[in-house]
Amino acid sequence: MSDHRFLDLPDLLEPGDLLVVNNTRVRSARLVGERVGTGGRIEILLLERRPDGYWEALAKPSRRLRNGIKIEFLGMTAEVMSDPSDGVVLLDLDADDPEAAIKRAGSIPLPPYFTGTLDGPDRYQTVFANLAGSAAAPTAGLHFTDDVLKGVAVKGIKVATVDLHVSLDTFRPMTTEDIKDHDMHSEWCSIPEMTAALIVEANRVVAVGTTVVRTLESFAGGAGDLTSGSHHTDIFIAPGFEFRVVDALITNFHMPSSTLLLLLAAFIGERWRDVYATALERRYRFLSFGDAMFAERTDS
Repeated sequence: MSDHRFLDLPDLLEPGDLLVVNNTRVRSARLVGERVGTGGRIEILLLERRPDGYWEALAKPSRRLRNGIKIEFLGMTAEVMSDPSDGVVLLDLDADDPEAAIKRAGSIPLPPYFTGTLDGPDRYQTVFANLAGSAAAPTAGLHFTDDVLKGVAVKGIKVATVDLHVSLDTFRPMTTEDIKDHDMHSEWCSIPEMTAALIVEANRVVAVGTTVVRTLESFAGGAGDLTSGSHHTDIFIAPGFEFRVVDALITNFHMPSSTLLLLLAAFIGERWRDVYATALERRYRFLSFGDAMFAERTDS
């Protein structure tokens, strides 16, 4: 193990490596409204729009919501279309252009543990952010700046994109005693044809963030071949998982009881404990605005 600044990243990469980033953009998915009839405050975190037009959303408090209840937001009304399940409800947004209405009425959903203020909403967007659809940022990408990317380009290392709309399981703690009992929430992801082609040619595939790992591995075939396209994935990567695409990983430091930490344990093996002990000893910062690690895969 060694210590570096993130600007040193190009020195840790090799000619022929391919950086793969998540170009999702965080939607203004936090809505605060009032329950029609009672005036009770309801906070909503929009997760995803389903093919039937309804929105999956995390509601707080959810215990008093029931099918048929309406919530009034700024310039928009939502009807609850299902009873809550683990805090998640289905909503029917009454708006001709839902994305525009959400942008007007909503705000960027910062992590609940973050108590400071940001210079602006783009501080919680990566430099790659393009397609709005996430309820949280793919935080490993927050480390990248124009200077880092210039250093990567000078070394002749290419950058490719995938898109995974970050949703519930990326940031919600696990609650089951046994990891085998954990049900992953489905997330939409896609891989462009160009990215699939560049992966075939790459010396090493370096995933920027756990969302990229989940995307790439969910598209991998049995022989390690990679397809392009889009689908919903509920892939659950835990110790014992056989990686077929990703060779190295850039990721933040995650909390216990998270699927993200399980993915790291699967990727580098039992040495994750030594890595985290060292990070704590050297006072590395954890979570979304914290520090990061560059880890190479351990095959067991």
